[in-house]
Amino acid sequence: MFDMNKMLGKVKEMQAKLQEAQNNLGSITAEGESGAGMVKAMVNGKRQLIKLQIDKDILKPEDAEMVQDLVVAAVNKALDAVEDKSKDHLQQATEGMLPNIPGMDFSKL
Repeated sequence: MFDMNKMLGKVKEMQAKLQEAQNNLGSITAEGESGAGMVKAMVNGKRQLIKLQIDKDILKPEDAEMVQDLVVAAVNKALDAVEDKSKDHLQQATEGMLPNIPGMDFSKL
């Protein structure tokens, strides 16, 4: 027999765990680099840039466009890396809470 109260309890438990996992995304970090390490960017799981390092040897006015391109590349690499880490974190937080239903992807919650 289907127990609606039990199911609602599980949903509330999953919501609480998911909220806690989302709150913890700020502690997940990933780094991306470009230009053979001349530019490094660090982002967190909330997709915020938290650190940017630029080698002083490339900070010349005539190299401004190249530096801009390297910064964009490094930040994008870091964002891609942290997205994977964040998905894993959220999946682990909700593991076992709901059955594995094909086509149901809760990683975007």
